[in-house]
Amino acid sequence: MNTAGHSEATAPRGLELAPFRGLRYDPDRVGSLAAVTSPPYDVVVRPDGLHHLQSADPYNIVRLILPQAGTPSARTEQAADTLRRWLAEGVLTADPEPGLYVYEQCDDAGMLQRGLIGALRVSDPSEGVVLPHEDVMPPVVAERAALMRATSANLEPLLLTYRGNGVTAEVIERTAERTALLSTTTEDGFHHRLWSVTDPAELALVQSDLAGHQALIADGHHRWATYRLLRAEHPSPSPWDHGLVLLVDTVRYPLRVRAIHRLLHGLPVAEALSALDGLFRVTRVEKPLPEALVTLADSACTGNAFLLAGDGAFHLVDRPDQDLLARTVPTDRPAAWRTLDATVLHATLLEHVWHVPEDSPAHIAYIHDAGATVAKAEGDGSTAVLMHPVREEVVRDLARQGVTMPRKSTSFGPKPASGLVLRALDL
Repeated sequence: MNTAGHSEATAPRGLELAPFRGLRYDPDRVGSLAAVTSPPYDVVVRPDGLHHLQSADPYNIVRLILPQAGTPSARTEQAADTLRRWLAEGVLTADPEPGLYVYEQCDDAGMLQRGLIGALRVSDPSEGVVLPHEDVMPPVVAERAALMRATSANLEPLLLTYRGNGVTAEVIERTAERTALLSTTTEDGFHHRLWSVTDPAELALVQSDLAGHQALIADGHHRWATYRLLRAEHPSPSPWDHGLVLLVDTVRYPLRVRAIHRLLHGLPVAEALSALDGLFRVTRVEKPLPEALVTLADSACTGNAFLLAGDGAFHLVDRPDQDLLARTVPTDRPAAWRTLDATVLHATLLEHVWHVPEDSPAHIAYIHDAGATVAKAEGDGSTAVLMHPVREEVVRDLARQGVTMPRKSTSFGPKPASGLVLRALDL
């Protein structure tokens, strides 16, 4: 599957997606495939979601991706022990031959997404093959790296997008007409199917097609940074040269882009609003959440806008003072970056108005579900900051310029379910 050695140093390599022997749950050993899956580790809403998943099945994947113990080292040791035990018991078994996996997600509303899961060569940023669009938090990378070292496994794929509509798409469509390896429906209503592509001719077609493409990280910046860290720790060639990804062609299957919301621990709504006096317009919104989000979307069409919640009401925060923005937003990046809601939130509101450190879990949480963010804020007297999503083309254009967005700016979806296929590095 690799290009000839003499050309590697000079030829542009593009995306290199290698087949691997997937680790999959034995359906006869678990309650159901749906019951052992989970959203990606950073989407599980704690603690309720975690406890719900743990109780769904004793073999739920959260016991690997989010082990629960008193110390970081105990958590990683627990995950490693759990994985070894599941392998020894035959709960997880390796497929007999390497393949790329066609993965399909669909729902009853007509949404259909298909992509390829494989082991992607971990490239350097200078190659411009995999484009990040967000910064990462070093403590999260360190945590994910410790977990991967301990388990010697990629436990869940990150999500990459590319613009293709070529041969790879045709291979995917042909494969999806065959009998699937697995089929399950998760409680969120999504139907999941998985196939394996093992034919050498088809694998060669995919590799040749992908070699001319670059990819955008849609979800999984911390896992990609972890792959890069672990690759640097191991002499090449090694299994750590590759990392598990789901690659989706958004020409054929456009993703949905949603916002990621903020929960500001220890900052009451009244205090947050008081600090905005004279700096932003604040309007009380007497509507339920779905309609309040429509109000936010309307306001976001004309400028920066946010929705604050946590005191039983919603407060639209918009029309920032231009002098305030000029003083607080860095001017060394393009206008498209300077005017992002996430930029204004982090550079102006968090840093200068509310003095909330963006990388401190004690002060801020990043939550994908608006309703859960509001409920948590109301439950502990905190402030929920609800965001409006940015368009995919804005994200891609900035990434191509080498400009990263503020962390947790976007949520592309649907995200792959964790637990359908894993990659053990020692296979």
